[in-house]
Amino acid sequence: AGGDRDTQDAFDTLGTVLEVVCRVSAPLLPLITEDIWRGLTGVGSPAAGADDERSVHLSDWPDPASLPWDAGLVADMDLARAVCSAAHSVRKAQGLRARLPLATLTVASAGADRLKPFTGLIAEEVNVKSVVLTDDVDRFAARVLTVTFKVAAPRLGPATQAVAAAARRGDWELIDGGRARVGDSVLGSGEFEMRVKPVDASTTRALAGHAGLVVLDTAVTPELAVEGRARDLVRMVQQRRRDAGLDVTDRIRLEVAGGPDLRAALDAHRDWVAEQILAVDIAAADVAGVTGDGSAPEGWSSARLADGTDVWVRLTRHGAGGAA
Repeated sequence: AGGDRDTQDAFDTLGTVLEVVCRVSAPLLPLITEDIWRGLTGVGSPAAGADDERSVHLSDWPDPASLPWDAGLVADMDLARAVCSAAHSVRKAQGLRARLPLATLTVASAGADRLKPFTGLIAEEVNVKSVVLTDDVDRFAARVLTVTFKVAAPRLGPATQAVAAAARRGDWELIDGGRARVGDSVLGSGEFEMRVKPVDASTTRALAGHAGLVVLDTAVTPELAVEGRARDLVRMVQQRRRDAGLDVTDRIRLEVAGGPDLRAALDAHRDWVAEQILAVDIAAADVAGVTGDGSAPEGWSSARLADGTDVWVRLTRHGAGGAA
């Protein structure tokens, strides 16, 4: 199955990276790298034989030429990282927390299709429902030609002012050979730069090197707000699990009390929340019964989620006699 192959590839990559890092770090961390390296390579194991006394300190220094290298993949992943960074920049500027899902991220670039294998990864990293790839940059931004006068002026001479005026009024076009006509003059490569000016700067970021644009749909629908609230609840419960000293594999029973907004989040995403926090059961409690005189009774704890929703929770280790 594809998933099994991907898992094996991931383990192979991790093993290779760790083994090479051990060899590189051996002069600085002689004991710990020896222990890790012997575990990775099987040296000293029954299968290797008792006489196998090889050491990381006797192994060859890593040769970059012996390691797999895919320049295209590295370039594509660099672009994917740049896209995610740009999207997070929009989120931060708009005050949209990372756990709040958004509808769409659009990447507009002449080479956007190269990101097709990574759309799932980008969607997960940026927390959007879908990633749209398009080469229609003009839909989201205006192209602006800027004359590099330091390079062009010595050649243009008296025509420099006319070229500057033509560029300002948009009297230009790209022509063959990487050149541009600006007014009555033709500029060669290096004598001008192409930039993009986003139609909506609040939701759009230009990629480095003018490789394209990233456009984030920042509209928060009621459904997205509810899902974001469920994600915030998961984070809050996970913190309570850590505070209670629970093991990461411990299953729990969870009691939750809150207003209509919290109940809506639980009704819509109960199964997902239970899966994330390892809950065998999630029970809704009455707020009045929990808060009573304004203070939470024993075993209950309160918090305010990122969107301002108040919530009270009590969790119990599954199979245990009392609250965790």
